[in-house]
Amino acid sequence: MLPPLPSVPATTADTRLFYVLQHFWQAFDMVPKVSIGYADVQPQVEVAALGHDFFAGTNPYPTAPTYREWQGQQLPFFFDDQPAQPLLELLPGGQARINADVISAAFYLLSGWQEFYSDERDQHGRFPYAASVQKRYGFVTVPVVNYYFEVLRVAVEHAGGQPLHPRRWADGRAWAAFITHDIDNLYSAWKEPVKAALRRGKALEVGRLLWQHFTQKDAWDNLAQVQQVVAEYDAKSTFFFLPEHRKAANGTPNADYSLSAIRKDWPLLHSREAAIGLHGSIGTAACIQQLTEERQRLMSAISRSSEYVAGLRYHYLYWESRMTPQLLDNSPFAYDTTLGFAERYGFRNSYCLPFQPFLFQRGEAVDFLEIPLNVMDATLHHPRYLQLAPEEILPALLPMFREIERFGGVCTVLWHNENFDPANTRNGPREFRAIMEYLRSRHVAFVNGQDICQWIYFRPDF
Repeated sequence: MLPPLPSVPATTADTRLFYVLQHFWQAFDMVPKVSIGYADVQPQVEVAALGHDFFAGTNPYPTAPTYREWQGQQLPFFFDDQPAQPLLELLPGGQARINADVISAAFYLLSGWQEFYSDERDQHGRFPYAASVQKRYGFVTVPVVNYYFEVLRVAVEHAGGQPLHPRRWADGRAWAAFITHDIDNLYSAWKEPVKAALRRGKALEVGRLLWQHFTQKDAWDNLAQVQQVVAEYDAKSTFFFLPEHRKAANGTPNADYSLSAIRKDWPLLHSREAAIGLHGSIGTAACIQQLTEERQRLMSAISRSSEYVAGLRYHYLYWESRMTPQLLDNSPFAYDTTLGFAERYGFRNSYCLPFQPFLFQRGEAVDFLEIPLNVMDATLHHPRYLQLAPEEILPALLPMFREIERFGGVCTVLWHNENFDPANTRNGPREFRAIMEYLRSRHVAFVNGQDICQWIYFRPDF
């Protein structure tokens, strides 16, 4: 059930400016002391003020964006009241003027304003891609906020008199990849083949499959193999375990295993430096007590302290923007990595770097990090989603990968353990390996969530 809109403080121009610039400065190294703002404070970089009171209301959608060319790309600019003016004017004396309100536009997308104020939800209670401005205006695979920051970067370089460089990742690499696995099922590989054999009336085939099920290891009980495949690319695996094996109250399945089942795999995964996160079950996005209890159960199962369970991704990518950020604020979790559209690969908040979600109830950023989810295996081939052919998957993803590399971002990949089963020839191990081969060929830094948190929060130049 959709919660009612909470009471929130006014989202002022100062609020938007502070939140956006917090992320802008975070994206670059050795930032010069340059003032950015609206005309009333006479900054070095002046941004056109919003010409109406959109943020005083509760409309989830602004008027349609105008399109401008920037660095060879046609981009949507929301809150652009002066489309006939040049986007950027570099003026004498180290002054610059941006003739579109890129601060408000960046805030609108990065904060998740549309899903906070929209009443649209799908059958799982999620804000749907179909209701998004990314779908409406066709820019889900373009990190538009990063492009807004590029406009700001050019203006700041002019005002500060020095180049501004994106921050580098491990070993000086330009971009990063975060390889993750949600562990929903360990013992269910046999079910669909048995159902298919029953539908065909193949009694002997049913008997053979059931005999295999009771006498052999399930094909999805494969965590060590998953870790080994990822390690072949000098990459790190992060496994998100689901503590709840009972169905949710609405009938949605949780795990098909209990946490005791992972004890046999944990010593090997730990010795190979795999990271562990919590896959919060249905209901935990609205209940901190349930979420905390599941985290404690996971820590007990692996006999490790809290630093081993610093990350979170919600089951079914459930996230309720009216509750979840407030629930996670001041929680034990250092990061979450839920925010992607289940229906489409790309950028749910139009940004390819980690960011701190906006807490509307307090009018400022939360204290945990969001590592956006860019591509999930189920999105690529699922009856309700894209249904890409195997040979279409990597070509479809390449433009998005190039955008992330361009801006020095993080490419977060979710590949469930069940899709490492060799029987899967649609979005299975071969397709995963093709993605990994490409990422390695582009000299990506393979990182985990803890690496990303350290990269964000520990800066020698701050």
